Amino acid sequence: MLSIIGAKNYKKQIPLTPLVKFTAYAQKEPSFLEQVEIYFDRAAKMTDHPKGLLEYIKKCKLTLCVSFPFEVKTDKGKDWKTIEGFRAQHSHHRLPTKGGIRYSEDVNLQEVQALASLMTFKCACVDVPFGGGKGGIKINHKKFTELELEKITRRFTVELLKKKFIGPAIDVPAPDYGTGPREMGWIMDTYSTFSPDDINYQGIVTGKQVGQGGIRGRTQATGLGVFFAVREAMKDEKEMLRLGLTAGVAGKTVIVTGFGNVGYWSAKSFFERGKCKIVGISEWNGAVYNPNGLDIDELFKWWKQNGTLLNFPGAESIPNPDDLMARDADILIPACLEGQINKETAPTIKAKIIGEGANGPCTAGGEEILEKRGVMIVPDLYANAGGVTVSYFEWLKNLSHVRFGRMTQRYEEYSKEILLDFLEKKFDKKFTLQEKEAIIKGADEEDLVVSGLEHTMIASLKQIKQTAAKYRTTLRTAAYINSINKIAFTYTDLGVWP
Repeated sequence: MLSIIGAKNYKKQIPLTPLVKFTAYAQKEPSFLEQVEIYFDRAAKMTDHPKGLLEYIKKCKLTLCVSFPFEVKTDKGKDWKTIEGFRAQHSHHRLPTKGGIRYSEDVNLQEVQALASLMTFKCACVDVPFGGGKGGIKINHKKFTELELEKITRRFTVELLKKKFIGPAIDVPAPDYGTGPREMGWIMDTYSTFSPDDINYQGIVTGKQVGQGGIRGRTQATGLGVFFAVREAMKDEKEMLRLGLTAGVAGKTVIVTGFGNVGYWSAKSFFERGKCKIVGISEWNGAVYNPNGLDIDELFKWWKQNGTLLNFPGAESIPNPDDLMARDADILIPACLEGQINKETAPTIKAKIIGEGANGPCTAGGEEILEKRGVMIVPDLYANAGGVTVSYFEWLKNLSHVRFGRMTQRYEEYSKEILLDFLEKKFDKKFTLQEKEAIIKGADEEDLVVSGLEHTMIASLKQIKQTAAKYRTTLRTAAYINSINKIAFTYTDLGVWP
């Protein structure tokens, strides 16, 4: 048996949000893949690229469907199950392709293709040099033991290796629903077993534990990125005046749907960094609301202990999580899964700003309703790109074989010490020890990661807003236009297209 890297003593810190549709109505609208293509087509019409090139950019380039037998224990002894797995590589304009692997009974090829497509445009939007990829295994991870999950993960990795669908320079998976650092460790270990001469083997996956080549700051990256995205969008005084709000996030009320990794860190970031009031949180089995604000850490403890948000002391319990979106709030952060905001739920939403923490949370029909009411939507293409941005940093770390900050932190501190000594002598002032430590501290890995993420979100929104103003369109369409242009230029500049 191959060794289990990082499996022992592994604990998931953030509860997972089950893959459920919050309303059945969303299924009456176009599929998730069709939604992505609708958004793409809207933007493509505003560009002057050849029709054939645009069609090529839109289509998924490679897909892999695998199945393998797996022996499981039952009440009657042993039985066999057929495990199905999928991986899609949407675009090869940049390599490697990049995207998560999810474990869910709802996984199917079309969903994987849609997520891979979205990942391509997301990476291009925030200038991360990856093509889009996505994968999944069609299982309910809660029905398998840790050892069974390890065997399934390793076998799926071998299937990807057989078809050359994985590699630090080919296709780099990451965690998604139902997976985490533990599964990434198994994938990395399996790959290194079959590729013992690849010194860059740690770059096979991102989202690993720090001790296995992961990067500090990755856990909170997506949720923190959502905060940075909305914060930057709300600095526009003219736009906030149109919405009847003051500029800036401070003091605003926020509702977050989904209390998994993205939802938790979004709520925590808005509360701690943004000085916002988190008035509502929902999960798959209920929601809570308090107009005076919720204690995020205490609510998180309650959720971990009880498996539900309902009956949290001091808050109103809402059995149907969809109903939370109809409550009063300035900002709504949908951080669950696709299709939550649709033709049925959109008319009930009172928030004036929506920051899409999940992939595809708003259907085309739902968006049309919100646009007519003047709601600002900060699109998923940009808003939740924090995860892949920091994954890019992790990948670079693995290829460079050096921790960020190692070569610069002490030099920064030494330079600041010299400056402080000069200031003390020049102005005859003595700084306290605490003041000196705060001023002198050099940037460590997490400081640099957060700084790089914040810079990415700020710079990307400037590009989006410039395009939105030029074409007089929404932030989503502008983000797609930017992505299409960047991808198209990689082909035209290479002479692939006339």
